[in-house]
Amino acid sequence: MMLPLPRPVFDANSSGKAFGNLPEWDLTDLYPSPESPEFSRDMASLETACADFATRYEGKLANLTAAEMLGCIHAYEAIDVTAGRIMSYAGLRYYQNTMDSDRAKFMADAQDRITNFTTPLVFFSLEFNRLEEAHLDGLLVANADLARYKPVFERMRAMRPHQLSDELEKFLHDQSTVGAAAWNRLFDETMAGLTFEVAGEDGALNLEATLNLLTDADRSKREAAAHTLAGVFDKHIKLFARVHNTLAKEKEVEDRWRKMPTPQTGRHLSNHVEPEVVEALRNAVVAAYPKLSHRYYRLKAKWMGLEVMQVWDRNAPLPQDAPRVVDWETARKTVTEAYSAFSPRMAELAEPFFTKGWIDAGVKPGKAPGAFAHPTVTTVHPYVMLNYMGKPRDVMTLAHELGHGVHQRLAADQGELLSSTPLTLAETASVFGEMLTFRKLLDGAKTKAERKTLLAGKVEDMINTVVRQIAFYDFECKLHAARATGELTPDDINALWMSVQAESLGDAFEFMDGYETFWAYVPHFVHSPFYVYAYAFGDGLVNALYAAYADGLPGFEEKYFDMLKAGGSKHHKELLAPFGLDASDPAFWDKGLSMISGFIDELEAMED
Repeated sequence: MMLPLPRPVFDANSSGKAFGNLPEWDLTDLYPSPESPEFSRDMASLETACADFATRYEGKLANLTAAEMLGCIHAYEAIDVTAGRIMSYAGLRYYQNTMDSDRAKFMADAQDRITNFTTPLVFFSLEFNRLEEAHLDGLLVANADLARYKPVFERMRAMRPHQLSDELEKFLHDQSTVGAAAWNRLFDETMAGLTFEVAGEDGALNLEATLNLLTDADRSKREAAAHTLAGVFDKHIKLFARVHNTLAKEKEVEDRWRKMPTPQTGRHLSNHVEPEVVEALRNAVVAAYPKLSHRYYRLKAKWMGLEVMQVWDRNAPLPQDAPRVVDWETARKTVTEAYSAFSPRMAELAEPFFTKGWIDAGVKPGKAPGAFAHPTVTTVHPYVMLNYMGKPRDVMTLAHELGHGVHQRLAADQGELLSSTPLTLAETASVFGEMLTFRKLLDGAKTKAERKTLLAGKVEDMINTVVRQIAFYDFECKLHAARATGELTPDDINALWMSVQAESLGDAFEFMDGYETFWAYVPHFVHSPFYVYAYAFGDGLVNALYAAYADGLPGFEEKYFDMLKAGGSKHHKELLAPFGLDASDPAFWDKGLSMISGFIDELEAMED
């Protein structure tokens, strides 16, 4: 999850030593170095494998026996592993320092070569989708090993109505590196290069550091940071508007050619989720704004002694919060013990991340912002990136990203094509890991004030995950709809942003001049259109799952691990059935939202 993380201290000899010995990635499990013979060997073998695959199978899929089709799938999967390994290595090195031109060039060159090598493979999904349904069914019946891949085939064939000619598909594949990928890179490098001169702070800060000031206990620092962010965003607003205009238009053109009924359709198809399920989630959350965010922020304003809150108060600590720094070992212990209390196996799966160089935790110049868990490929292991600065929220981020890592390790046994989890389910283990950690801390609270602080922090995180992400989703829907009618000025985009902010945050807020530009820094809008609803989906899903766990559902632990091990091999209906849950039932989302509402009820009761 991309969260506002704490302020870095840019010291030539420090990457957060005040927090203990922060781990760094050891990428040698992927490749020893960019110049290593192993890297050169894999790049050369990939070129050969792609050409051989096309020679062997193009124009011949309809005549393959079941055993031959299985061999074809295995060959395709092996290519996927090699290409994924190369790009994982190039990408992770780049994210360690996005301002290093050598790393940027290495990644771009690798992407260009792989795009060229894999162009001959474009035929595969197109030709496979032209197979007659009865013929494919016969192949699956004839070979159980091939039938394992049925979920992959179903996802591929969901694109059948939207498939273009072979020539056009190859063209789109070829030009991808100078299309959206190039605009994505421009956005990333621009963001990484921004500096913010905040009144009262020493030197220029990067985006992470400045966003972190919005959580500072000192209100004047929060205000100064908010105005500085607005000023810098406004200076670059034409560029950010150009990025969004271009990407939205490119998407509209491709969607039109593919006959996609809505801009969201492609995301729903890739997530293997029905549009009506997403619509039910969205409607349930929007209907709940008054009893969730509106109610909570009015309560927070009262705690802060304010008639009305400013946007820089949204993530402020509560007045009774004692500022504290959580060192790395304490964070590790907290999360590991929470995982172990649920299942020792879960803690065992998380352990190598800490001991084998699978986490890069320190804040460093040029390092990508936010946090993520990257699965790399199923023959290696995931890597977790953090920007750890010792705040309690960072502990929850660690719990979140480790949940992804555990999920990815468990799903790896499915193999490359079946391990990848749709975004709607990809947040399950991460949010569950957060919930386990939160519940452990809550159970250990010794005073009413400590419990109140923990509950309020969790409510704010859940509002950020559910309410804010659905508001982001609505903003994207409005943006793409508006762009379809013509070019959008920065003021047009600003107005769309403010329309969802006021609705979702409620009447407790006054919006400063300049806040209308804060859409500019959200990376999901650029990298993964309509991704954001996956966070709300995951939170609602986990709230319902956790309720089943707390109610003592028999065999919950084993059912949970089976769900994670399934990766992308099952539909959400199949995965949730053992828990007695169904995401297609509109009432399902109300169950999850009621957990957030219940926490707010408890906070209100503490006022009595």
